[in-house]
Amino acid sequence: MKNIVKETTASFDVDVQKGFTPLCPGELPVEGGETLAGALNRQAGLARLRIGSKDAHPANAVWLAGEGKPQFSKVDGPHVDIRWNAHCIVGTRGHELIDGLPHPSDYDFFVQKGMEPDMHPYGACYHDLEGRQSTGVIEFLRCNTIETVLVGGLATDYCVKTTALQLRHAGFDVVVNLDACRGIAPDTVKAAIEEMEAAGITVADSL
Repeated sequence: MKNIVKETTASFDVDVQKGFTPLCPGELPVEGGETLAGALNRQAGLARLRIGSKDAHPANAVWLAGEGKPQFSKVDGPHVDIRWNAHCIVGTRGHELIDGLPHPSDYDFFVQKGMEPDMHPYGACYHDLEGRQSTGVIEFLRCNTIETVLVGGLATDYCVKTTALQLRHAGFDVVVNLDACRGIAPDTVKAAIEEMEAAGITVADSL
């Protein structure tokens, strides 16, 4: 891994919300997700800019799992893929960032994604699954002459992976900090790491 130059580096906290932690066991809890603030704050100390994102889902989303509609079953639609338990619904505890992180207004740029009931993006760089409708974060990073993005958050094997790949495809040097991430399952985390490394992303145990 090349040396990190603070002036041209941004730090990205991806979806570090209570809905992805054991604090909200009925949503999508990731073991250890509530413990990431320290590692993410240390990571941010290496960067000039700090970026954040949240899932901001509506209560009437078409992809919600329920009776007769199990989690992970397929959903028809151009901007959705599979069903998920209700999580990170706007106005609920699950939508909140974990304790110890800045308020969204204190980040240099903050993304709220997944607000449309028939759209469920994973990455924080685009509102749609096809990567056509930018959230503006790529343009913000380019306008601020950022070259390297340090990425942590939840979960390693879904939103972190997709965000990191989107940033890499946009031309940034990307470093995923595993100390500041937690994943859903060992096999999908392993596959995600392999996919990211194959795309030229640096995966570091810690920063």
